[in-house]
Parts: sequence; C-alpha cells; structure tokens
Amino acid sequence: MSLQAKLDAFKADFEAGKPPYNVPASVIEVMRRATAELVASGAAEHTLKAGDKAPSFTLSDPEGNPVSSADLLAKGPLVISFYRGVWCPYCNMELQALEAALPAFHELGANLIAISPQTAVNSRKAARQNHLDFPILSDTHNSVAAAFGLRFALPDYLVDLYTSLKNDLPSFNGDDSWTLPMPGRFVIDQDGMILYAEVNPDYTHRPEPEDMLPALRKAAQSHIG
Repeated sequence: MSLQAKLDAFKADFEAGKPPYNVPASVIEVMRRATAELVASGAAEHTLKAGDKAPSFTLSDPEGNPVSSADLLAKGPLVISFYRGVWCPYCNMELQALEAALPAFHELGANLIAISPQTAVNSRKAARQNHLDFPILSDTHNSVAAAFGLRFALPDYLVDLYTSLKNDLPSFNGDDSWTLPMPGRFVIDQDGMILYAEVNPDYTHRPEPEDMLPALRKAAQSHIG
C-alpha cells in the first residue's frame, strides 16, 4: 500500500469518528477550515523550489550534537523531510515510509534527515516509536523551516482547539510561538542546489518516498560526472 493510501485510510477513519478516535464532527470541521485557509493563502507558492539554492544550517540531533548541512552534503546528496511532530499521526506514517525507503537512498549515496520544531526528548520518542535509523533534528522556532518558506502561524481558533485537546505545542516544541512547518520534502545535491521540492499546505497529503529517486539518481550521476 502506498503512503498516501495509508494516510487516506487513516483520515477516513479519523474523520468518521471511529474508535479509538471518537473525534466530534465540530473538531473535524475546525481542522478542515484551518487547512483550507492555509491552502487558499497561497503560502506554499512562496516556498523554495527545484532550482533554488538551499540555505545552509546547523541543528542539534536528539543527543544535542550539532549536525550541519555542509557536513552532510560533503558526504553525498541530502534528503530532508520537514514534519510537524510526534503528536501528528500523518507525520509518523510518513517517517515510517521514509525509513522503509532508506536503503534505496543509501544505495544512491544519499543521507536522510527529518527536521521538526519539537524538543529533543520528543525527537527521541519519535525515533523510538517509528524505529528510525535516520536522525531527527530540532529546529527551534522553526527557523530553518522559515528559511525554506515553510513556517506559518496557527490561527487563533486552531490554537484554542489544540489547547482544548491538550495538544500543547509550546510544551512539545519548547517555544511559545504556535508556529509549524508545512510538511515539505527536498532533495539537495552536493552543490547545495535543490533538485526536488514538494510542499503541501494540506498535512494529510505527502509525496511517496519513491518520487525522489529520479532526483537522487541525477545527483549521483552529476557527482560521478
């Protein structure tokens, strides 16, 4: 089953209020409204695209060690997945799909990292729960996400909903800004050029990991050449 098929199946059960979710229709309506408004805002049109230069960055891994994009790119192409946090089931399913594709990325000489605004303890939890063999880096204040054009502020009514559901993003992220990244996937070649970019303001839609393989093959051939 494809990643998107799994996401669609989960979404159908979740929005239908099936156990164990039992989510009221009013909650679903607020979530749909926020997503529709983000889509309509055109925010995704202002993100970095294929052909743009990727910003360089240094972020901490769950053990507090600095990880720099320059060091990673010195080893080969880089796959980056920006995601919301361990509290997001769609994100966890995406991480699992990326883990399954990791051997194919490594075969093409690429490294994979995930970037989230969450704290190190939550990154460790995400890695443990999803059995990940690639690092999750903490992007405090969504600063790197902002450099890629992904950061957005949650509307007040969605903040109220998250608060009522005990989905306390300031605690998850160690940051009071109530901002998140739009889910984004990028392939960057060793020269720092973005070869592949996929951003969707609707967090229930994610690209397939296999979609990045042509860009990774191009990066590998370019390096050999």
